[in-house]
Amino acid sequence: MQQFSHLVKLLSGSTKTNEKLAALSQYFATAPDKDKTWVLALFSGRRPKRTVNSTQLKNWCIEVSHLPPWLFDECYHTVGDLAETIALLLPPATKLVSAPLHYWMEQLMRLDKADESIKHDFIVQSWESLDHNERFIFNKLITGGFRIGVSQKTMVNALAETYKIPAPTLSHMLSGNWSPYRVTIEDLLHLHTSGADASRPYPFYLAYALEEDPHLLGSVKDWQAEWKWDGIRGQIVKREDKLFVWSRGEELITEKFPEFQPLLNALPNGTVLDGEILTYNNGSPLPFQTLQTRIGRKNITKKQLQEAPVIFYSYDLLEYEETDIRDQPLAERRALLEKIVQLVDLPVLKLSPILEFATWQELILQRLTARQFGSEGLMLKKLSSSYQVGRKRGDWWKWKIDPFVIDAVMIYAQKGHGRRSNLYTDYTFAVKDGDKLVPFTKAYSGLTDKEITEVDRWVRQHSLEKFGPVRTVTPSLVFEIAFEGIAASNRHKSGVALRFPRIKRWRHDKPLDEINTLNDLKELLHRYTS
Repeated sequence: MQQFSHLVKLLSGSTKTNEKLAALSQYFATAPDKDKTWVLALFSGRRPKRTVNSTQLKNWCIEVSHLPPWLFDECYHTVGDLAETIALLLPPATKLVSAPLHYWMEQLMRLDKADESIKHDFIVQSWESLDHNERFIFNKLITGGFRIGVSQKTMVNALAETYKIPAPTLSHMLSGNWSPYRVTIEDLLHLHTSGADASRPYPFYLAYALEEDPHLLGSVKDWQAEWKWDGIRGQIVKREDKLFVWSRGEELITEKFPEFQPLLNALPNGTVLDGEILTYNNGSPLPFQTLQTRIGRKNITKKQLQEAPVIFYSYDLLEYEETDIRDQPLAERRALLEKIVQLVDLPVLKLSPILEFATWQELILQRLTARQFGSEGLMLKKLSSSYQVGRKRGDWWKWKIDPFVIDAVMIYAQKGHGRRSNLYTDYTFAVKDGDKLVPFTKAYSGLTDKEITEVDRWVRQHSLEKFGPVRTVTPSLVFEIAFEGIAASNRHKSGVALRFPRIKRWRHDKPLDEINTLNDLKELLHRYTS
């Protein structure tokens, strides 16, 4: 645990990619193999099920530290992070124990079905065996709140350097449905061992945002244009007479979309499709908010299947006849994809259409009509491009339409998490409705570090009331809020829900009287959904 604790401290304390790369490379070169597998799992989102809840941790900390509950709550609201609060409040350890990361993870997982008294004894004894930094990490392992600023790309590059395996190959090795309980790092790093499963997807190829004049991309004859769909990016994998559906976050979501089961018999073995999962009805996509009614639900009802039917809009083919074809040019992959979709001939599998354009100016005009087709812009792909790993610049571009914007006033502020747990960085915004202010969205991104510091100072000086970690503030700071979509919502007081809200700019020039109104939002909703 000491070695892992030191790694996390180095990673969270640095903003330089090369320093993080060096720290990870050093760890992978020296750590026990079982610990390496757990680190790969933890840093790639394969966090295990929680076996102890937050209330239990809080109560046991109060018991050990002999603090009144109100004082614990005050400390928690000040610190902003439960794991850190507990690590700070616990008395010094009485008997330090040196044990590797995998020991603590395996012990935690054994608590899943244990009585609360057994969980209590283990957690308290563990706190007594770990120093302050190790306790913090131990608590983070329990709560699942790791945010240390390490990208998947950095982790893969560090591992590639240690094991001398090309990063794209390694990315594929680490994908799929694996667990640190069942596989070793040797299994993961050899494609043809028993650790490689038939469900394994390919790493996704991601596009960069196009922020320049498209004329600079060269001849239009070298490019393919499609609508940019607003759904869940996914891969459908058919191997060994089994069907698997993966999200871009490498979550296996097969059971959440039973509509895709007919593809089990229709797709040939050794086929992997890349595309978008969309709710779809009457020949066009439905708003993303409709798809949200299906996300996160373990059991899908018949009503949900009827109200939010899904399709798979395919736009690339990564494996054909059990052969990895990612190195083939897009034009060739597209021809094979069209052949597959035509062969399957099922309504649930559609082909993302290619847009016809003779000049860049024609495409510029088409882009302006994107919302009419349920799209958020265009994708531009070079016809000669291979299917690469991760975000690469040059061959694939996303060219989104301009977002909606609304001027609103901040009414609530809350502290952030991780390195921003001591700053007010999460804000709630309101629009006018007559003489009242109606909250309509939250946002926590878009400001510079300098602006965040200024807003934090202002919040502390202009707080009106306190509700746990939330502060109400004098309604005077006006911000321009940008968002990609809007939908009706019964869950929100304003009656609307926004898609990807964020702060576009701080309107120092605008007073409270000039912010937008609730009627403005409703008119926007009418235009967007009609």
